[in-house]
Amino acid sequence: MRRGLRSDPTRKPKAKQVMAMNSSRRPVKVSVLVGSLLLTGGTMTQAAPNTFNTALPVAQGQTIWREQLVLRERSDDGPMDRDVSVQALVSVLGYGVTSNIAVFGMVPYFFNKELDVAMPMGPMDRIERDTSGFGDLSLFGRYTLYKKDFTGSTFRVAPVFGLTAPTGDDNDSDRFGELPRSLQAGDGAWDGFGGVVTTYQTLQYQLDGQLLYRENGRHDGFARGDETRFDASLQYRIWPRSMQGVSGTPGFVYALLESNLVHRERDQLGSGTDANSGGTQWLLAPGLQYVTRRWIVEGTVQLPVAEDPHGDAIEDEYIVRVGFRRNF
Repeated sequence: MRRGLRSDPTRKPKAKQVMAMNSSRRPVKVSVLVGSLLLTGGTMTQAAPNTFNTALPVAQGQTIWREQLVLRERSDDGPMDRDVSVQALVSVLGYGVTSNIAVFGMVPYFFNKELDVAMPMGPMDRIERDTSGFGDLSLFGRYTLYKKDFTGSTFRVAPVFGLTAPTGDDNDSDRFGELPRSLQAGDGAWDGFGGVVTTYQTLQYQLDGQLLYRENGRHDGFARGDETRFDASLQYRIWPRSMQGVSGTPGFVYALLESNLVHRERDQLGSGTDANSGGTQWLLAPGLQYVTRRWIVEGTVQLPVAEDPHGDAIEDEYIVRVGFRRNF
Protein backbone atom coordinates (compact mmCIF):
# COMPACT_ATOMS: atom_id res chain seq x y z
CA MET A 1 0.00 0.00 0.00
CA ARG A 2 1.29 3.44 -0.86
CA ARG A 3 2.23 5.84 1.90
CA GLY A 4 -0.54 8.35 2.68
CA LEU A 5 -3.40 6.16 1.46
CA ARG A 6 -5.87 4.48 3.77
CA SER A 7 -8.09 1.48 3.29
CA ASP A 8 -10.84 -0.17 5.23
CA PRO A 9 -9.68 -3.75 6.10
CA THR A 10 -13.30 -4.87 6.47
CA ARG A 11 -14.26 -3.68 3.01
CA LYS A 12 -14.65 -6.50 0.47
CA PRO A 13 -13.09 -6.02 -2.97
CA LYS A 14 -15.44 -5.67 -5.90
CA ALA A 15 -15.97 -8.53 -8.32
CA LYS A 16 -13.90 -6.81 -11.03
CA GLN A 17 -11.09 -6.32 -8.56
CA VAL A 18 -11.13 -10.02 -7.62
CA MET A 19 -10.99 -11.05 -11.28
CA ALA A 20 -8.10 -8.70 -11.89
CA MET A 21 -6.20 -10.06 -8.89
CA ASN A 22 -6.69 -13.70 -9.96
CA SER A 23 -5.79 -13.06 -13.58
CA SER A 24 -2.61 -11.30 -12.51
CA ARG A 25 -1.49 -14.40 -10.62
CA ARG A 26 -2.14 -16.96 -13.39
CA PRO A 27 0.47 -15.76 -15.91
CA VAL A 28 3.17 -15.90 -13.22
CA LYS A 29 2.42 -19.57 -12.45
CA VAL A 30 2.18 -20.55 -16.12
CA SER A 31 5.35 -18.71 -17.10
CA VAL A 32 7.33 -20.46 -14.36
CA LEU A 33 6.06 -23.88 -15.45
CA VAL A 34 6.66 -23.23 -19.12
CA GLY A 35 10.13 -21.88 -18.46
CA SER A 36 11.14 -24.94 -16.47
CA LEU A 37 9.42 -27.69 -18.44
CA LEU A 38 10.41 -26.48 -21.91
CA LEU A 39 14.08 -25.98 -21.01
CA THR A 40 14.48 -22.73 -22.88
CA GLY A 41 17.94 -22.06 -21.54
CA GLY A 42 17.44 -23.23 -17.95
CA THR A 43 18.69 -26.37 -16.23
CA MET A 44 15.43 -28.28 -15.91
CA THR A 45 15.35 -31.76 -17.44
CA GLN A 46 12.32 -32.83 -19.44
CA ALA A 47 10.62 -36.00 -20.60
CA ALA A 48 12.31 -37.43 -23.69
CA PRO A 49 12.33 -40.53 -25.90
CA ASN A 50 14.07 -43.59 -24.48
CA THR A 51 14.96 -45.32 -27.77
CA PHE A 52 16.11 -42.37 -29.95
CA ASN A 53 17.05 -38.67 -30.01
CA THR A 54 14.95 -35.57 -29.29
CA ALA A 55 14.92 -32.08 -30.81
CA LEU A 56 14.61 -30.22 -27.50
CA PRO A 57 17.55 -27.86 -26.96
CA VAL A 58 20.58 -28.40 -24.78
CA ALA A 59 21.30 -25.04 -23.14
CA GLN A 60 24.55 -23.33 -24.10
CA GLY A 61 27.37 -24.56 -21.85
CA GLN A 62 25.22 -27.38 -20.45
CA THR A 63 26.41 -31.01 -20.33
CA ILE A 64 24.11 -34.03 -20.39
CA TRP A 65 25.30 -37.45 -19.22
CA ARG A 66 23.28 -40.56 -20.00
CA GLU A 67 23.80 -44.22 -19.06
CA GLN A 68 21.56 -46.96 -20.41
CA LEU A 69 21.68 -50.69 -19.72
CA VAL A 70 20.49 -52.65 -22.76
CA LEU A 71 19.44 -56.32 -22.62
CA ARG A 72 18.67 -57.77 -26.06
CA GLU A 73 17.55 -61.26 -27.05
CA ARG A 74 17.49 -62.41 -30.71
CA SER A 75 16.86 -65.71 -32.48
CA ASP A 76 16.01 -67.34 -35.80
CA ASP A 77 14.04 -70.37 -36.98
CA GLY A 78 16.63 -71.54 -39.51
CA PRO A 79 18.57 -74.83 -39.50
CA MET A 80 21.28 -73.35 -37.25
CA ASP A 81 18.68 -72.27 -34.64
CA ARG A 82 20.74 -69.29 -33.54
CA ASP A 83 20.17 -67.51 -30.22
CA VAL A 84 22.00 -64.23 -29.57
CA SER A 85 22.07 -62.54 -26.16
CA VAL A 86 23.53 -59.06 -25.63
CA GLN A 87 24.14 -57.18 -22.36
CA ALA A 88 25.59 -53.72 -22.88
CA LEU A 89 25.99 -50.36 -21.13
CA VAL A 90 25.66 -47.39 -23.50
CA SER A 91 27.32 -44.15 -22.35
CA VAL A 92 26.43 -40.77 -23.88
CA LEU A 93 27.77 -37.26 -23.28
CA GLY A 94 26.13 -34.21 -24.84
CA TYR A 95 27.23 -30.57 -24.76
CA GLY A 96 25.44 -27.37 -25.79
CA VAL A 97 27.89 -25.41 -27.95
CA THR A 98 25.30 -22.68 -28.57
CA SER A 99 21.58 -22.42 -27.97
CA ASN A 100 21.03 -24.10 -31.37
CA ILE A 101 24.00 -26.48 -31.70
CA ALA A 102 24.66 -29.55 -29.55
CA VAL A 103 27.32 -32.24 -29.98
CA PHE A 104 27.22 -35.80 -28.64
CA GLY A 105 29.51 -38.78 -28.15
CA MET A 106 28.25 -42.32 -27.59
CA VAL A 107 30.08 -45.58 -26.92
CA PRO A 108 28.76 -49.00 -25.83
CA TYR A 109 30.50 -51.44 -23.55
CA PHE A 110 29.46 -55.06 -24.06
CA PHE A 111 29.50 -57.08 -20.87
CA ASN A 112 28.61 -60.07 -23.00
CA LYS A 113 27.68 -60.83 -26.61
CA GLU A 114 26.85 -64.52 -26.76
CA LEU A 115 25.89 -66.77 -29.66
CA ASP A 116 24.28 -70.16 -29.01
CA VAL A 117 24.09 -72.17 -32.23
CA ALA A 118 23.21 -75.73 -33.29
CA MET A 119 25.91 -77.80 -34.98
CA PRO A 120 25.40 -79.94 -38.09
CA MET A 121 25.56 -83.14 -35.99
CA GLY A 122 22.07 -82.51 -34.61
CA PRO A 123 19.87 -80.14 -32.56
CA MET A 124 21.26 -81.51 -29.28
CA ASP A 125 24.82 -80.54 -30.26
CA ARG A 126 25.17 -76.82 -29.60
CA ILE A 127 28.11 -74.53 -28.94
CA GLU A 128 28.36 -71.16 -27.23
CA ARG A 129 30.63 -68.37 -28.41
CA ASP A 130 30.95 -64.98 -26.73
CA THR A 131 32.94 -61.78 -26.48
CA SER A 132 33.06 -58.55 -24.47
CA GLY A 133 34.63 -55.09 -24.62
CA PHE A 134 34.06 -51.57 -25.92
CA GLY A 135 32.18 -51.14 -29.19
CA ASP A 136 32.44 -48.48 -31.90
CA LEU A 137 32.38 -44.78 -30.93
CA SER A 138 29.68 -42.56 -32.50
CA LEU A 139 30.03 -38.78 -32.73
CA PHE A 140 27.20 -36.59 -33.99
CA GLY A 141 25.89 -33.06 -33.99
CA ARG A 142 22.39 -31.60 -33.89
CA TYR A 143 21.32 -28.18 -35.13
CA THR A 144 17.97 -26.58 -34.25
CA LEU A 145 16.83 -25.45 -37.68
CA TYR A 146 13.34 -24.28 -36.68
CA LYS A 147 11.76 -23.40 -33.36
CA LYS A 148 8.41 -21.94 -32.42
CA ASP A 149 7.23 -21.25 -28.88
CA PHE A 150 3.53 -20.98 -28.07
CA THR A 151 1.69 -20.33 -24.81
CA GLY A 152 2.39 -23.50 -22.81
CA SER A 153 4.02 -25.40 -25.69
CA THR A 154 6.99 -25.49 -28.06
CA PHE A 155 7.91 -27.05 -31.42
CA ARG A 156 11.43 -27.89 -32.65
CA VAL A 157 12.96 -29.33 -35.85
CA ALA A 158 16.62 -30.36 -35.81
CA PRO A 159 18.79 -32.12 -38.43
CA VAL A 160 21.27 -34.69 -37.08
CA PHE A 161 24.54 -35.79 -38.73
CA GLY A 162 27.27 -38.07 -37.45
CA LEU A 163 29.70 -40.91 -37.98
CA THR A 164 30.72 -44.11 -36.23
CA ALA A 165 34.45 -44.83 -35.90
CA PRO A 166 35.86 -48.40 -35.84
CA THR A 167 37.11 -48.27 -32.25
CA GLY A 168 35.80 -51.69 -31.19
CA ASP A 169 37.61 -55.00 -31.62
CA ASP A 170 36.59 -56.59 -34.94
CA ASN A 171 38.87 -59.68 -35.03
CA ASP A 172 38.24 -61.40 -31.71
CA SER A 173 38.61 -65.21 -31.66
CA ASP A 174 37.91 -68.19 -29.43
CA ARG A 175 38.85 -71.89 -29.49
CA PHE A 176 36.70 -72.38 -32.61
CA GLY A 177 38.48 -69.63 -34.54
CA GLU A 178 37.55 -66.05 -35.45
CA LEU A 179 34.13 -65.00 -34.19
CA PRO A 180 31.38 -64.27 -36.75
CA ARG A 181 30.82 -60.65 -37.75
CA SER A 182 27.58 -60.32 -35.82
CA LEU A 183 29.34 -61.26 -32.58
CA GLN A 184 32.28 -58.86 -32.81
CA ALA A 185 32.25 -55.78 -30.55
CA GLY A 186 33.04 -53.57 -33.57
CA ASP A 187 32.53 -53.87 -37.32
CA GLY A 188 35.91 -52.43 -38.41
CA ALA A 189 34.36 -49.84 -40.75
CA TRP A 190 33.56 -46.14 -40.79
CA ASP A 191 29.79 -45.58 -40.90
CA GLY A 192 27.86 -42.37 -41.56
CA PHE A 193 24.33 -41.40 -40.57
CA GLY A 194 21.99 -38.46 -40.86
CA GLY A 195 18.38 -37.47 -40.49
CA VAL A 196 15.99 -35.13 -38.76
CA VAL A 197 14.27 -35.11 -35.37
CA THR A 198 11.18 -33.15 -34.34
CA THR A 199 9.63 -32.41 -30.95
CA TYR A 200 6.30 -30.90 -29.89
CA GLN A 201 5.99 -30.39 -26.13
CA THR A 202 3.17 -29.13 -23.92
CA LEU A 203 2.72 -29.05 -20.16
CA GLN A 204 0.80 -32.36 -20.31
CA TYR A 205 2.55 -34.40 -23.01
CA GLN A 206 5.35 -34.53 -25.56
CA LEU A 207 5.53 -35.95 -29.10
CA ASP A 208 8.83 -36.80 -30.81
CA GLY A 209 9.68 -38.17 -34.25
CA GLN A 210 12.87 -39.19 -36.01
CA LEU A 211 13.74 -40.14 -39.60
CA LEU A 212 17.29 -41.50 -39.84
CA TYR A 213 19.42 -43.19 -42.51
CA ARG A 214 22.66 -45.04 -41.76
CA GLU A 215 25.18 -45.98 -44.46
CA ASN A 216 27.54 -48.68 -43.24
CA GLY A 217 31.09 -48.93 -44.58
CA ARG A 218 33.02 -51.98 -45.79
CA HIS A 219 35.86 -53.78 -44.03
CA ASP A 220 37.62 -56.99 -45.14
CA GLY A 221 35.03 -57.55 -47.84
CA PHE A 222 32.07 -57.22 -45.45
CA ALA A 223 29.53 -54.42 -44.94
CA ARG A 224 26.43 -54.46 -42.79
CA GLY A 225 23.26 -53.59 -44.65
CA ASP A 226 22.35 -49.91 -44.71
CA GLU A 227 19.51 -48.97 -42.36
CA THR A 228 16.49 -46.68 -42.61
CA ARG A 229 14.36 -46.04 -39.54
CA PHE A 230 11.34 -44.03 -38.49
CA ASP A 231 10.76 -43.56 -34.76
CA ALA A 232 7.95 -41.91 -32.83
CA SER A 233 7.37 -41.35 -29.12
CA LEU A 234 4.59 -40.10 -26.84
CA GLN A 235 5.36 -39.13 -23.24
CA TYR A 236 2.26 -38.33 -21.18
CA ARG A 237 2.40 -36.98 -17.63
CA ILE A 238 0.46 -39.26 -15.27
CA TRP A 239 1.61 -37.70 -11.96
CA PRO A 240 0.73 -35.14 -10.83
CA ARG A 241 -2.34 -35.40 -13.04
CA SER A 242 -3.01 -31.66 -12.87
CA MET A 243 -0.61 -28.72 -12.58
CA GLN A 244 -3.27 -26.55 -10.91
CA GLY A 245 -2.03 -25.53 -7.48
CA VAL A 246 1.12 -27.66 -7.74
CA SER A 247 4.04 -26.35 -5.71
CA GLY A 248 7.11 -28.06 -4.33
CA THR A 249 6.65 -31.22 -6.43
CA PRO A 250 10.00 -33.11 -6.42
CA GLY A 251 9.41 -34.61 -9.86
CA PHE A 252 7.01 -35.83 -12.51
CA VAL A 253 6.06 -39.31 -13.73
CA TYR A 254 5.49 -39.88 -17.45
CA ALA A 255 4.08 -42.91 -19.26
CA LEU A 256 5.87 -43.66 -22.53
CA LEU A 257 4.82 -45.39 -25.73
CA GLU A 258 7.39 -45.51 -28.52
CA SER A 259 7.30 -46.98 -32.03
CA ASN A 260 10.35 -48.05 -34.05
CA LEU A 261 10.01 -49.00 -37.73
CA VAL A 262 13.35 -50.24 -39.09
CA HIS A 263 14.37 -51.51 -42.53
CA ARG A 264 17.80 -53.08 -43.04
CA GLU A 265 19.32 -53.99 -46.39
CA ARG A 266 21.09 -57.34 -46.84
CA ASP A 267 24.69 -57.56 -45.65
CA GLN A 268 27.34 -57.49 -48.38
CA LEU A 269 29.85 -60.35 -48.58
CA GLY A 270 32.61 -59.94 -51.13
CA SER A 271 30.92 -59.24 -54.45
CA GLY A 272 27.57 -60.66 -53.33
CA THR A 273 25.03 -60.38 -50.53
CA ASP A 274 23.95 -62.54 -47.59
CA ALA A 275 20.44 -63.78 -48.41
CA ASN A 276 19.77 -64.47 -44.72
CA SER A 277 20.24 -60.94 -43.44
CA GLY A 278 18.27 -57.71 -43.20
CA GLY A 279 14.54 -57.17 -43.43
CA THR A 280 11.88 -54.95 -41.89
CA GLN A 281 10.62 -54.89 -38.33
CA TRP A 282 8.21 -52.82 -36.24
CA LEU A 283 8.73 -52.54 -32.47
CA LEU A 284 6.52 -50.99 -29.80
CA ALA A 285 8.02 -49.90 -26.49
CA PRO A 286 5.90 -49.08 -23.42
CA GLY A 287 7.76 -47.52 -20.50
CA LEU A 288 7.97 -45.06 -17.60
CA GLN A 289 10.07 -42.00 -16.76
CA TYR A 290 10.59 -40.16 -13.48
CA VAL A 291 11.74 -36.60 -14.17
CA THR A 292 13.27 -34.24 -11.59
CA ARG A 293 15.07 -30.93 -11.95
CA ARG A 294 18.38 -32.53 -12.94
CA TRP A 295 17.69 -36.28 -13.22
CA ILE A 296 15.66 -38.66 -15.35
CA VAL A 297 15.24 -42.33 -14.41
CA GLU A 298 13.65 -44.35 -17.20
CA GLY A 299 12.88 -47.78 -18.58
CA THR A 300 11.20 -49.34 -21.62
CA VAL A 301 10.66 -52.79 -23.14
CA GLN A 302 10.76 -52.97 -26.95
CA LEU A 303 8.57 -55.76 -28.30
CA PRO A 304 8.24 -56.86 -31.95
CA VAL A 305 4.80 -56.25 -33.43
CA ALA A 306 5.61 -57.30 -37.00
CA GLU A 307 8.78 -58.66 -38.60
CA ASP A 308 9.61 -59.51 -42.21
CA PRO A 309 13.19 -60.86 -42.27
CA HIS A 310 15.06 -61.80 -45.42
CA GLY A 311 15.45 -65.58 -45.50
CA ASP A 312 16.49 -66.91 -42.10
CA ALA A 313 17.73 -63.53 -40.82
CA ILE A 314 17.86 -63.27 -37.05
CA GLU A 315 14.94 -61.50 -35.34
CA ASP A 316 14.46 -59.63 -32.07
CA GLU A 317 12.50 -61.23 -29.25
CA TYR A 318 12.71 -58.22 -26.92
CA ILE A 319 14.97 -55.30 -25.95
CA VAL A 320 14.98 -53.93 -22.38
CA ARG A 321 16.40 -50.42 -21.81
CA VAL A 322 16.88 -49.09 -18.26
CA GLY A 323 18.94 -46.05 -17.35
CA PHE A 324 19.27 -42.47 -16.16
CA ARG A 325 20.20 -38.99 -17.40
CA ARG A 326 21.87 -36.16 -15.53
CA ASN A 327 22.47 -32.58 -16.64
CA PHE A 328 25.11 -30.18 -15.35
